[in-house]
Amino acid sequence: MSLIHRYKSNGFNIVLDINSGCIHLVDEVTYEVLPYLEEGLGTEAIAEKLENKYNREDIETSVRECNKLKEDGMLFTKDVYENVIEEFSNNRQTVVKALCLHIAHDCNLACRYCFAEEGEYHGRRALMSYEVGKKALDFLIANSGSRKNLEVDFFGVEPLMNWQVVKYGREQEKLHNKKFRFTLTTNGVLLNDEVMEFCNKEMGNVVLSVDGRKEVHDYMRPFRKGAGSYDLIMPKFQKFAESRNQDKYYVRGTFTHHNLDFSKDVLHLADLGFKQISVEPVVAPPEEEYAIREEDLPKLFAEYDALAAEMVERKKSGRDFNF
Repeated sequence: MSLIHRYKSNGFNIVLDINSGCIHLVDEVTYEVLPYLEEGLGTEAIAEKLENKYNREDIETSVRECNKLKEDGMLFTKDVYENVIEEFSNNRQTVVKALCLHIAHDCNLACRYCFAEEGEYHGRRALMSYEVGKKALDFLIANSGSRKNLEVDFFGVEPLMNWQVVKYGREQEKLHNKKFRFTLTTNGVLLNDEVMEFCNKEMGNVVLSVDGRKEVHDYMRPFRKGAGSYDLIMPKFQKFAESRNQDKYYVRGTFTHHNLDFSKDVLHLADLGFKQISVEPVVAPPEEEYAIREEDLPKLFAEYDALAAEMVERKKSGRDFNF
């Protein structure tokens, strides 16, 4: 497996050293030298391969500087955790530190790309009972060993249809010297002031599902009878984000074959005031009409470049956001 990832964006040659996380901006010579260095070739061999394109002195300088970065632990660094998992598991009793709790196999939307089949998960619609929810938290506590900080993600499809289990978890914290970090993903239909207040008190992070522009969102995320959900949820999401001081949340969208210009959806959300944004490609069988296709990739790559350039400009003018 390669230890570096090279790519070009907005006129820059960028090299990510995968295991250290170091990012390097390099010239054209170094951009082409690096793959040969990773293969283990020496200066002479690399010069022979590139001497028709670049000055030999420039090649030698590039190789020398790359080797210095390697010595300093900033390039071609090894994975120091490569054998840790096996050693760790062989020498320590395993513990459970987190649960994804499916408290609702039901949903009030009918999203076209939903992997959960509108909440049924290819079964029947149902809500997790309070007793089962309690037992799940009891299981986590009982199997967490000496670990104090535990995480529970309330998933569903629409977990706001059943969220009373949190109160039980808070009661158990004090009894067992544990600390729960609760997170939630919601489509916003059932958001109201009471729920927002509860979430701001109890949820370490909240994911707000919205796909961007109204026409994009309403096409992919309608109610079961076909009406769009954008106009209902967007004012709630804006209010909710502000109530959390634009922190510890993110609006999370999915782009598909129908909105390959997804950077416009990202910027639409930013223009509405959201500071924490995630818009990600759909995962779908290739036969689905909204699935991303091989021929879509050049357009998507260009969109990421355009988005990066716009984010830089907005950062300069104080209108930045996290993506």
